[in-house]
Amino acid sequence: MDDGISLRLIKASEDGDAGAVKEILAMKPYIHAQDASGRCAIVAAAYKNRLEIIDLLIEAGADVNMKDDTLQSAYLIATSDGYYELLMKTLAAGADVHCTDSYNGTGLIRAADRGHVDIIKELLKTKIRVNHINKLGWTALHEAVILGDGGARHTEVVRLLAEAGADVNLPDRYGTAPLAHARSRGFTEIARILKNHGAM
Repeated sequence: MDDGISLRLIKASEDGDAGAVKEILAMKPYIHAQDASGRCAIVAAAYKNRLEIIDLLIEAGADVNMKDDTLQSAYLIATSDGYYELLMKTLAAGADVHCTDSYNGTGLIRAADRGHVDIIKELLKTKIRVNHINKLGWTALHEAVILGDGGARHTEVVRLLAEAGADVNLPDRYGTAPLAHARSRGFTEIARILKNHGAM
């Protein structure tokens, strides 16, 4: 199929133009064609949370695990941006929960960093690795404490992770444990949760 058609599909997907997407899909283009940034149609749609387009592309055989040049997939975008419906669509379409971003971070780590409670709840229903360590030497629990604001959302994320078996005593690469990070930031409730789950 003409590359121009595939590029039109990517643009229409990004724009959320369902009519154009349907018209182009009827031409049977290569659905995983990539633009100059390595984005295929489903990644372009995911960045803008174009749910109707995502449905059309998945139905046409789009792979929710395809990544662009920055190692973002539709699934990973959903975890970091808090797009709950997009997450559910990608999980139903076979998202690889073990895939990682450019920091070797899982979707769980990305969601913990940003305090996306609903995303965390869904990911913990999968076989995702709770204690996966990224390039910074941090797990999801570390990110929720270190990069979080100590508010209600990040506190709930810490609780969910601890209840799911996160290692509350695993130090970061500098030897600092989550409890010490919480205390140094004045996150009293997070510190209490960690202590209740055996943190020292």
